[in-house]
Amino acid sequence: MLQQVFDGNDATHSLIHSFKRSFNGFAAMLTNEQKEKLSHMEGVVSVFPSRNLELHTTRSWDFLGLTRSSKRSHATESDIVVGVLDTGVWPESDSFKDEGFSPIPKHWKGACSGGENFTCNKKIIGARYYTDTSARDIGGHGTHTASTAAGNHIPGASFYGLAKGTARGGAPSARIAAYKVCDETGCSGAAVMSAFDDAIADGVNIISVSLGGSFQNSFDEDPIAIGSFHAMAKGILTVNSAGNSGPSPASVSSIAPWMITVAASTIDRKFIDKVILGNGKTLIGISINSFSLNGTKALIAKKNDRAGSREYPQQDSNECNYLDRSLVKGKIVICDEISDPNYEDAQPIGSIIQDYSNEGKVSPAFVSALPSLFLQPNEYEQLKLYTYSTKNPKAEILKSETTRDINAPKVAEFSSRGPNKIAPEIMKPDITGPGVDILASFSPVAPPSGDTFDKRSVKYNIVSGTSMSCPHVTGIAAYVKSFHLDWSPSAIKSALMTSSKPMKGSKYHVGEYAYGSGHVNPIPATHPGLVYDISLDDYIQMLCNLGYDNKKVKAISGKDNACSKATHRSLVRDLNYPALAIGVNSTTSFTIKFKRTVTNVGLANSTYKATIFPNPKIKITVVPNSLSFKSVHEKKSFVVTVAGGKLPVQTITSSLICPLQSDPCVLESVLISAIPYGIDCVDYGSRNNVPQLGAEASIASKQDVRYRVGVNGDSKKTTKPLPHGSNKRTQKEKIYGTGYLNSYVRESISQPVWDYPFGVMNKISNNCLEVRVPNLRDVKRLNKRFSKPIISPQVGVKTITN
Repeated sequence: MLQQVFDGNDATHSLIHSFKRSFNGFAAMLTNEQKEKLSHMEGVVSVFPSRNLELHTTRSWDFLGLTRSSKRSHATESDIVVGVLDTGVWPESDSFKDEGFSPIPKHWKGACSGGENFTCNKKIIGARYYTDTSARDIGGHGTHTASTAAGNHIPGASFYGLAKGTARGGAPSARIAAYKVCDETGCSGAAVMSAFDDAIADGVNIISVSLGGSFQNSFDEDPIAIGSFHAMAKGILTVNSAGNSGPSPASVSSIAPWMITVAASTIDRKFIDKVILGNGKTLIGISINSFSLNGTKALIAKKNDRAGSREYPQQDSNECNYLDRSLVKGKIVICDEISDPNYEDAQPIGSIIQDYSNEGKVSPAFVSALPSLFLQPNEYEQLKLYTYSTKNPKAEILKSETTRDINAPKVAEFSSRGPNKIAPEIMKPDITGPGVDILASFSPVAPPSGDTFDKRSVKYNIVSGTSMSCPHVTGIAAYVKSFHLDWSPSAIKSALMTSSKPMKGSKYHVGEYAYGSGHVNPIPATHPGLVYDISLDDYIQMLCNLGYDNKKVKAISGKDNACSKATHRSLVRDLNYPALAIGVNSTTSFTIKFKRTVTNVGLANSTYKATIFPNPKIKITVVPNSLSFKSVHEKKSFVVTVAGGKLPVQTITSSLICPLQSDPCVLESVLISAIPYGIDCVDYGSRNNVPQLGAEASIASKQDVRYRVGVNGDSKKTTKPLPHGSNKRTQKEKIYGTGYLNSYVRESISQPVWDYPFGVMNKISNNCLEVRVPNLRDVKRLNKRFSKPIISPQVGVKTITN
């Protein structure tokens, strides 16, 4: 087939991957003309681009209640294989030693094809790579996620004495299969599809994917959605990170209902750091700083750069885009904002950076490459007042320490939010797990801070991101499966969602659109009482009701003529999902019915009565309000009616239904939103309200920020004069046109986006572009360009982290 589109030329070198073990297809390098020709050939269901995706502990498991003494079936758990799609693993890590492990499970059909210098054992039982020359992890991300999900018990683990304790995974007796789909350039969709194809055929039981796109894709063009659908069809649950694009609405990229999407939250441990000024005053900030100045106070640099320097002619004295070595060597630099300083060349001894995060935001600490910390604006102003009122200002930055966070768990600021714009009836994210300041195993060849001049080699590192929350839920899913080997992926997902704990609010509180059904709660998830099961045919019918035709459904499922039954868009909400969600028109009242069916997995003779947590904005009724079961696996149905009046635009209101016996309480969220789904960019109104850079501390390399830039499609106000050639543009283009936005973006960024390695722009909509912004100075320039900027930060990095 591929040969036919090359008109007689050899197509061998064009083929990248062939998918033939679990589903049919291939990845190849094609021109647009060849793509069009191929898409019209008989037997071809779909052709879509292979987009690059991004890589989205000692205390966390005890915080979740999954202690070392918790009930387990080690023999059953050791038969479970967790497939990890990531950057590979470091096989020599203590987390992956195989002492005491029984022989490899009989159902395993995979191979140890780890490439150069890679050896498997009875813990790491399989390895494959789709990039680089081996499955060995040189970035640290995959080792961290795999050990979080299923790593061994490792006493005495710490990061230079910080967070010391026993590191372990959620399912420490489970086996691991590593599929390396990412390298320093990203994670190709073709590699992800190939890994799913292999993992399914190899015999994994759970798949963990701590990576994803930067925006919501149609299911038939999303490699993770397609791969996880085939996994679900074979009884394999896929756990996927929500993304690190929060707190922007609709920033969650993992939206398929057949996989579980995980947001990130704090645990009850946080890292702080202190700086002692020369006048004796102590200021407290945040950092994961392993260094100590051993009682020595260093000079604070009053200026970081000479005015009018060639590199940054307009830089203020306390900006840190460029550091003049003659001014800062051996001194502590103070930075008014987060930037990417040339520490290696300038050789400062430390840095103190202003953190614009307002009270109530949940920002993680970060691993620093030299003595460094963030200070809130009030403390930072005290630092500057001391610095400029003292002839020779000095300070000592102490080593970080841990303290208890009594407000945990709270959703992290960086964690991507809903709603799901492709299918608003499907609540996303689904659940929340620990994802802030998580200690786990790491690659010893990767710098823990991500800075290339950081020469430290560590066995364990402290990282934040939904990449860290995802494997927590993966480990718990494996734990639940060890008690219920016959449960379907949707049953395990239902058990996790309906047994979750309520979450605490945050500054960007959008309820379930931030944290899903709640905080994952391992022990109750093993005995949920009732589950909401969903079959393969149910998912296919949902796609048909959503408006997907037979060709698109086949692209996802591989099924022919799937949409043979009557379909209607309103029926999407009747998918037997463990949450009820709907978007409503803010100008009218509403009455909506949801149909649900539950399966009894608790006591044979049991009765459940619906208890509704009231909400004054909506009225909820459940019919029947009582369900009685006489046997295990018996099914019963009910209808939930939700009614309400007009809701202001961007209102999100929710309630809970708790079918009570005595124990457990099977929580089902009811989520009603009046949100204008058509607006893709988020209007923060002013610079002070814009979330700052650095929200994602799992960054393991130079920070590179991607912004969505646009104008409000509902606004009739024009912006400031256009750049070159603006007289040729129409008034409509001035307000809505991406050509206009493109010109502004290119003029605003000092290094042209087409030259910048991460400068690829995506057209989100006619009034919204997504662009990578190299530094904060260019962000400022973008802000000045627009009279009312609409920007949404998404922090990304070279060593990709989700």
